[in-house]
Amino acid sequence: MPDFQNPQQQDPGAQKRLLIAFALTFVVIMLMQPLLKKYGPQQAPAKPAEQQQTQPEPAPSQTPAAAAVAATSGAAVAQPAPKAEAKQASAETETVIENDLFKITFINRGAQVKSWLLKKYQDQPHGKPLELINSAAASKFGYPLSLWTYDAGLREKLSSALYVSDQSGTVSAPGSVTFEYSDGDLVVRKKFTFDHSYVVRVEAQVTQGGQPVRAFPAWPAGFGDTANLPGYAAQKIEYQAGDKIERIEPKKVSGGATLHGPFHWAGATDQYFAAVFLPDEPEAADLVTLHNEVEIPKNPDKPSATDLQKVPVLGVALGNIRGNVRQRIFVGPKALDALDSVHSSLTKSEATALGINPNDPMHRGPDLTGLVDFGRYFGFIAKPLFLWLKWTHDHWVANWGWSILILTVIITVATLPLRISGMKSMMKMAKIQPEMKSIQDKYRKYKFNDPRKADMQKEINELYKREGASPVGGCLPTVIQLPFLIAFYSMLGVGIELRHAPWLWIKDLSSPDPLYLLPILITISMFVVQKMTPQAGMDPAQAKMMAFMMPLFIGYISLNLASGLGIYWAASNLLQMAQQTVLNRTEFGRQMREAQLKRAGKK
Repeated sequence: MPDFQNPQQQDPGAQKRLLIAFALTFVVIMLMQPLLKKYGPQQAPAKPAEQQQTQPEPAPSQTPAAAAVAATSGAAVAQPAPKAEAKQASAETETVIENDLFKITFINRGAQVKSWLLKKYQDQPHGKPLELINSAAASKFGYPLSLWTYDAGLREKLSSALYVSDQSGTVSAPGSVTFEYSDGDLVVRKKFTFDHSYVVRVEAQVTQGGQPVRAFPAWPAGFGDTANLPGYAAQKIEYQAGDKIERIEPKKVSGGATLHGPFHWAGATDQYFAAVFLPDEPEAADLVTLHNEVEIPKNPDKPSATDLQKVPVLGVALGNIRGNVRQRIFVGPKALDALDSVHSSLTKSEATALGINPNDPMHRGPDLTGLVDFGRYFGFIAKPLFLWLKWTHDHWVANWGWSILILTVIITVATLPLRISGMKSMMKMAKIQPEMKSIQDKYRKYKFNDPRKADMQKEINELYKREGASPVGGCLPTVIQLPFLIAFYSMLGVGIELRHAPWLWIKDLSSPDPLYLLPILITISMFVVQKMTPQAGMDPAQAKMMAFMMPLFIGYISLNLASGLGIYWAASNLLQMAQQTVLNRTEFGRQMREAQLKRAGKK
């Protein structure tokens, strides 16, 4: 809860002096009346400076009750604010705002949004424009652009009152719609302005008893594209303060908690979409985090009223500490080409440091591309990889599946020299295994801390040097592939461009393969690769077990991975098979293979 300032206390001595001053002034004016009549009408003399009283404005965070009894500093009690003219609608109406990106339906009850359709994104499997509002959660916890206040009763009144709208029917963007409500004591005005982007300008003013009330525009109840447990688990509350971006997981979100700015932007997100507020005054912004729960079927394919599970629903409300809200809200996809054109405002200190006039509306702060989380550790690979993939899609082949295949081939060819070096090192290690085992057997009788163990390591190092082998060289192919694999996993998990993108039999590259063909191909190809590749430093029996168990384990993991990642993984294995086949047919490869077969006891 915010800190409310106490009203200033009356000063009895000051009131007494003020009454005496008024009495003396009255006597002087009465005595001067004959002279005034004789020499003509004159203006009454101004009060002395020391008798003028200044009545300070109450703090914006005062409650209406406190503001009504707030006293001046040593002055007379302030008069109550006059009643405002009542302004209420007699019936519920709708206003539709539409452009080529969205269709937003406002209702005048609460001056809030009951439908927010994104035209360029579909709600599978129905094939209709995506409804971004979670209807079940919004009906319980509030609709978008409703007003959140610390007073629950006032919050309910603001969301249930019938506002008067200056627009009705369908309005084409660019345009605006204004909602007003007044019951004489409570006065509310909300204005929304639209253009051709995903950004809506929001202005809100609420007063009660003539005093400003802190009322925060809200996106209170998650998103409509979340239909299962993973979808709800992907929700976050995110914000940027300075150069730092914070992402709060559902389990760490406290409902009704207030975070103090400055905020460049702050909002609620899920895997692919975001509702983010951008305050005009970042340093004066406060963020309220909202956390509720709804029940959904454990099995969406077979919904049951008894087989339910609770899932989190996250939301935010963002307003100004002074009560008068002026900000924007971005509601749309977390697509880089949509996010990089939306910039936040700079704080006054940031603008001053850059030599920019803080009051210049043209100055721009950070954009919203930080909403796309490519990963903390491999983001420096994942983001360029995604931009490269997007360029391939836009300029070479207009299919994301084929673009992933092309990118996989390019990466494999580019890393071919390192892969071959790693394979050769692995083969050399396989060749020297009998000699290395002989050295180890020679020193096996000595304890671990025996000084003669150092002689064993010296002989092994000399063997490595003589044969040109390296114990870590065989790990090089895996070391090379792992960062790209993790980067692919990261970028495919956040790239909305792959959402519902088809390829051959797959309808959605961001979802698992419905026929499990890719996991099967990954398993078989990995088994073949391990069979073809020498296993240095491993007992033959252990090598056989690993060659069987590891592909099965990887195949099991890939069952629930995105199909796009499966394409990359399977294609990488197939290309590695081709490389290993060519290498095995060289003179060096044949020698290494024969050495491995001899070690395994085969002829």
